[in-house]
Amino acid sequence: MSSMQHSTYTPKTGLGRWFDARMPLPRLVYDSFIAYPVPRNLNYAYTFGGILSMMLVVQIVTGVVLAMHYGANTEIAFNSVEKIMRDVNSGWLLRYMHANGASFFFIAVYVHIFRGLYYGSYKAPRELLWILGCIIYLLMMATAFMGYVLPWGQMSFWGATVITGFFTAIPLVGEWVQQLLLGGFAVDNPTLNRFFSLHYLLPFMIAGVVVLHVWALHVVGQNNPTGIEVKTKGDTVPFSPHATVKDGFGMVVFLLVFAYFIFYIPNFLGHPDNYIEADPLKTPAHIVPEWYFLPFYAILRAITFNIGPIDSKLGGVLAMFGAIAVLFVVPWLDTSKVRSAVYRPWFRLFFWLLVIDAIFLGWLGSRPAEGSYVAMAQVGTAYYFGFFLVLMPLLGLIETPKRLPNSITEAVLEKQGGKTGEAPQAAAAPAQDA
Repeated sequence: MSSMQHSTYTPKTGLGRWFDARMPLPRLVYDSFIAYPVPRNLNYAYTFGGILSMMLVVQIVTGVVLAMHYGANTEIAFNSVEKIMRDVNSGWLLRYMHANGASFFFIAVYVHIFRGLYYGSYKAPRELLWILGCIIYLLMMATAFMGYVLPWGQMSFWGATVITGFFTAIPLVGEWVQQLLLGGFAVDNPTLNRFFSLHYLLPFMIAGVVVLHVWALHVVGQNNPTGIEVKTKGDTVPFSPHATVKDGFGMVVFLLVFAYFIFYIPNFLGHPDNYIEADPLKTPAHIVPEWYFLPFYAILRAITFNIGPIDSKLGGVLAMFGAIAVLFVVPWLDTSKVRSAVYRPWFRLFFWLLVIDAIFLGWLGSRPAEGSYVAMAQVGTAYYFGFFLVLMPLLGLIETPKRLPNSITEAVLEKQGGKTGEAPQAAAAPAQDA
């Protein structure tokens, strides 16, 4: 692995040599982001790691500036957001960047997660890398939920009321946990203060775990679409300029779409009820969370029956948290020796069904919990858990994968029109000395 290789960084100035001898930060940056070898067959799905880092910076910078103008008090919170929109220089831009930035952050993280599942990036030796990613995702969800409460609109207030109410289903400690979160018996000023404090703190915790995530990535090396480990120097290219140019292009395209939403449809991903100030005496017709929570909201509401001693309310809460918890154990649920879905036809089919199922659950989460919607949510929930707990272990035992290339170089040459067998191997031979 690259972490075992000797650094090729040589400072060119006297000051550079002096600094390098005392704190080799430029060397670390050079080895990690310039000379770092990456597989030569990475596609644009691998640009989302860089996109996520960029979005985290956007969220932190805009969030810090917004916090300077926000009033974390139920009497003034709603009006302080309106004041940001109207009176603060470029306040409308900062607010729309932050609000839509949260949605685009989740779009990128969902692509990142599904890419990891498709190419088997969770398999040994990358289990810890995957778990750190799941921790980041969990922290993102907590941060986003608390952030959604801060504008103190109708959906903010009632969303917080409904979601925190589910904690009461937990035996023995549920009531205590809810009161600790709320700072009392109902969503009120102490709740807003708690959520604002935690919303400000958690992004910096996310940044810390991201550093560990990147560190773990550099220790075990990058996965690639073939799922085959790097065998020779010819299988890799330097991170710069090959990966940086690709990452940069991906970021530009992503930012263009992001800008379109900010400037043309800034409220498309929000809820109109959140432009009405919170009123504890008036309940909205349909209480829904932000779109990125909707699949889990559908799973929560799908459990309408008791499971032995577990009542439906507790069952729904356990199913919702279980839907996230199952991601942490994915490395041990997949029994296949082949990493990438490219060479696993049956897994690939069920994977795309999972993607459709996740979108379907998201749509059901936005519908009222009645009639056929409940039955469809139950089917969607059954497939979600069935994929991870049944199909993943089973497919690894019964599926016959396609022939794997001998190396990354061979896979690249085959894709470019080479024939399997001797020709790609012969072409790959000189690359070993590159």
